Amino acid sequence: MEKVYFIGAGPGDPELLTLKGHRLIGEADVIIFAGSLVPEEVISHHKKEALIYNSAKLSLEEIVEIMVDAIQSGKRVVRVHTGDPAIFGAHREQMDLLDSYGIEYEVVPGVSSFLASAAALKKEFTLPEISQTVICTRIAGRTPVPEKESLESLATHRASMAIFLSVHMIGDVVKSLATSYPMATPIAVVQRASWADEKIVVGTLETIESKVKKAGISKTAQILVGDFLGNKCKKSKLYDKTFTHEFREGDYKK
Repeated sequence: MEKVYFIGAGPGDPELLTLKGHRLIGEADVIIFAGSLVPEEVISHHKKEALIYNSAKLSLEEIVEIMVDAIQSGKRVVRVHTGDPAIFGAHREQMDLLDSYGIEYEVVPGVSSFLASAAALKKEFTLPEISQTVICTRIAGRTPVPEKESLESLATHRASMAIFLSVHMIGDVVKSLATSYPMATPIAVVQRASWADEKIVVGTLETIESKVKKAGISKTAQILVGDFLGNKCKKSKLYDKTFTHEFREGDYKK
């Protein structure tokens, strides 16, 4: 029996799809893709006879019904998610239902939008002595957030932070972050990272709300915040000529 492949399509640029994901899409008999977030170019190399479904208009039950019918007919199915399916991908509920039918599945990771956003900004989340922790989260909206994971609570760590699905509430985001981060903390908003129409807005907690509203950004954007966005950092030990490890001796010589 064939199985279902959950594929991370990456942030938007078709070239950021993994080689494995590209191959599986090309081999699939049935493709279900998140059409509101995944550009059709990502799946444009599909087989001519492949059946294509846009999940933007489908319910969970309808998606799984398509999968089950296809697998029981001996067809290979790929479910294409934006970014990486493990981050706000809602693929666990699909896998749970497939379990109830005894259908096997495999997950192929992808490039998340928070990584594509850091790349667009040419920044590193984990700078030595600045931040060694990255928090991926969202502000509470129609989907609630556990109280212990409120933005105010997470902000106390002053770590590098990537905030998903929240730019439409940028004022509330700033208010929550400002309970712990100084107002001079750098912050950036990247809309549609890696797409041709990518848009970047940078500022501080004090200025970002007005800049985002002026830019007309209200969805499909990452909010990155933390001192890693600044210009100060320490060099790592990884390539320090005086730092020894199993591959390099410490007695550096020119």
